[in-house]
Amino acid sequence: MLVLALLCAGCSGTTGAGSPAPAPPPPAVPPVPGIEAEVVRMRTDVTVDGQVHVRVTDTGDEPFTVTGVALDSPGFAPLPATALTAEFEPGRTIALRTSYGEPDCAAQVAPLAARLTVVRPDGAVQELRVPLAGDDLDVVHREECAVAGVLAVAGVELTGLAAREEAVTGSLVLTRSGDDDRAVTVVDARRSVVLDVAVDGLPLGLGPGERRVEAGVEFTPASCEPHVLAETKQPFVFPLSVVVGDGEPVAVPLPVDQAQQALLWDLLERVC
Repeated sequence: MLVLALLCAGCSGTTGAGSPAPAPPPPAVPPVPGIEAEVVRMRTDVTVDGQVHVRVTDTGDEPFTVTGVALDSPGFAPLPATALTAEFEPGRTIALRTSYGEPDCAAQVAPLAARLTVVRPDGAVQELRVPLAGDDLDVVHREECAVAGVLAVAGVELTGLAAREEAVTGSLVLTRSGDDDRAVTVVDARRSVVLDVAVDGLPLGLGPGERRVEAGVEFTPASCEPHVLAETKQPFVFPLSVVVGDGEPVAVPLPVDQAQQALLWDLLERVC
């Protein structure tokens, strides 16, 4: 019995120092012969919440058609497949637009795959799970989870917007979300493509023990160039640089609802 006990002393999942052994990496998604895929975030995706592209390549010697694409990752809530029709020939690469779900910040992005509905030349339909190369979705996961981490400590709100002669004014409000008492500080506010934003008295800090703090905010036109106004995809994206405690700054978008957007459009039309 003593020999058995000594032999089993090394059976626990610990390292030599007595700490738990690191978790094994998740199993890789097996390759699919004749098809390769990569996830990419294009410039057009940055302007649309929750969107990326899956770049699919026919690496085999026969054509096929893709009629549906979805992302498969533990780090994001699953969504229904995006219906489409993309016809592939050997060597052809096509970028397929699709959406990702809400991030699960307690999970890793890997193993990452694309779920493709593939129609073969003989009419056979296959549901395939193709491994996804590329790290753009890892970047999305880090960015969105960083924002979620900030908002779990303090909410950000734009209130009381009103039209002035050549501006729209209101208040930027920070409200503590729960029991986390770390300081939250807005250190910078950046303009959009067509509108400048100025926050009074930056940095705006919500100190330990404080539940709410606010500062005045003013929006003015940054550009009246007709082509800029016509072509902009992000007229109301105002990134705030926010620090929680002694952490690194996080780019948190200032929320602008539909009624507030209408006021800002009216400002551009009135002044420009």
